[in-house]
Amino acid sequence: MTRLIAFNKPFNVLSQFTDKSTLASSRETLSDYMDVPRVYPAGRLDRDSEGLLLLTDDGKLQARISDPKAKMAKVYWAQIEGIPDDTALQALRSGVDLNDGRTAPAKVRRMDEPEDLWPRDPPIRFRKSVPNCWIELTIIEGRNRQVRRMTAAVGHPTLRLVRAQIGDWTLNGLAPGEWRDIKG
Repeated sequence: MTRLIAFNKPFNVLSQFTDKSTLASSRETLSDYMDVPRVYPAGRLDRDSEGLLLLTDDGKLQARISDPKAKMAKVYWAQIEGIPDDTALQALRSGVDLNDGRTAPAKVRRMDEPEDLWPRDPPIRFRKSVPNCWIELTIIEGRNRQVRRMTAAVGHPTLRLVRAQIGDWTLNGLAPGEWRDIKG
């Protein structure tokens, strides 16, 4: 039977079970939060990003979730610097030019801070002179640091990034560091 796990990856945790880096003693990995044999992340979530990470023991499911050709939607909540105007939001909806090519169009909307969002440790930098806001961004690609690069390209660097959903799977009810088995 296929095993699929939803994990709420905390900030500053690597999306892998081991760290072969020379900094290994100071960096947390998935093994600090779960001891589940033979499951592997389906895709990645940067160390400085938080939220939903799916893990499975099924290679075909892993490929379907993480392969950009499958065009599985990924929903992110991004706290960004500044307040984006309609031009910036439209640029994200149309696709933006990055150093590795133009992105696919994204769905984007301004939003209130997500309900029941946990505090980040450490907190984001706060500057009284620069406002910030939240947007919800849905993409079908998964390029390296894509959401951060997209928001920066339209003049609104990402301060905090939380992946809330992959396909039909969500973070609902999972605190940072918690995981649960879900149906594939």
